[in-house]
Amino acid sequence: MKLLSSEIKNKVLNSMIKIIDRERISILEANKKDLDAFNKDDQALYDRLVVDDAKINGMIKAIDEVKAQKDPVGQEISDLTLDSGLKITNKTAPFGTILIIYESRPDVTIEAAVLAFKANNKILLKGGKEALNSNLILEKCWHEALEENGLSKDWIKLLHLKREETQEFLKNPTEKLDLIVPRGGERLINFVKANATCAVLISGRGNNFLYVAEDADWIKTVKVIINAKTDKISGCNALDKVLIDKNIPNYEQKLQELQTVLTKLKVALVVDKNVGEILPDENIISNQDIWYEEFLAMKLLIAEVDNTDTAIDIINKYSGGHSAAILTEDKVLAKKFMEQVDSAAVYHNASTRFTDGGQMGVGAELAISTDKLHHRGPLGLKQLVTNKYYVFGDGHIRT
Repeated sequence: MKLLSSEIKNKVLNSMIKIIDRERISILEANKKDLDAFNKDDQALYDRLVVDDAKINGMIKAIDEVKAQKDPVGQEISDLTLDSGLKITNKTAPFGTILIIYESRPDVTIEAAVLAFKANNKILLKGGKEALNSNLILEKCWHEALEENGLSKDWIKLLHLKREETQEFLKNPTEKLDLIVPRGGERLINFVKANATCAVLISGRGNNFLYVAEDADWIKTVKVIINAKTDKISGCNALDKVLIDKNIPNYEQKLQELQTVLTKLKVALVVDKNVGEILPDENIISNQDIWYEEFLAMKLLIAEVDNTDTAIDIINKYSGGHSAAILTEDKVLAKKFMEQVDSAAVYHNASTRFTDGGQMGVGAELAISTDKLHHRGPLGLKQLVTNKYYVFGDGHIRT
């Protein structure tokens, strides 16, 4: 793949900022068509679909932030000269072609593309049919920015494929694919993993846990739970499960208080048998599969645990490996929890809603990776490159 200079890439991004700002009305009109055609029963998906002026401002900000970041391609990782005189330099290099498959979220059409392009990757965008009109106008903006600077539209391209066609494309791609990122729920992830023939980087599934330790500050705890659960239910960093240590002082009273607060906020509760004895009006867990679910709704599971070790075991068994939090005033206990919980992001006395590229100092993100290869957590500009060894010799042979 042709390597572009930082200058030409940034010129494209400058053009894109101007074009998006100019096309605000067209983008909003296209998005309205998608919203009008959408079944609002799925509130989380609907929330992700909405584009307004604030969201457009966010798109422009994301492009501007990526433009300001250092080009991640060709950066030296290591430089060694062996005793033999052989010089070995390891540098960052583009992946090549990235395919991202995502549901709703027209802003992904901006963030994924700007990151991939600045990292010198070609990107294929497979958005959901529910966002077709929004994605088409945003693709048109990208193509204008590319052509305005003498580059091919092929750098950033929407795929217009039905489910069966997508399946065939994954199995027998018509062009070389180097990385696929499915950004969505369990069904989408499993579909891609079952059909892809190249590397797949898993992203998007939450099922996040919060453990309330015996010594937790209750005011902090309630504040964090409310934010993590209700701030944005469509986010993959939203809270799904709360584990409360039964040894916390005034245990029953605090459970009842939490119930009152969450009920007022219209959060539906599901509880285990022990918590159900204290909160008899709530639904008891009837199917253990619920422990694996990411709710993406105003719904929260609350369960009782005996101690921190039990909480860690439950989280590592059921969570999606995305985000987990502990509420405690004991820094030693927090350290143990954070080291032993197997999640991409672990929190002490803070909401899981911070698992986000912008919040974590990465800037725009392609996705939140829950894989351990090649990167875990927010996939920003620096994470959209691989590496390449440059070996310099003078007639060297291996003996």
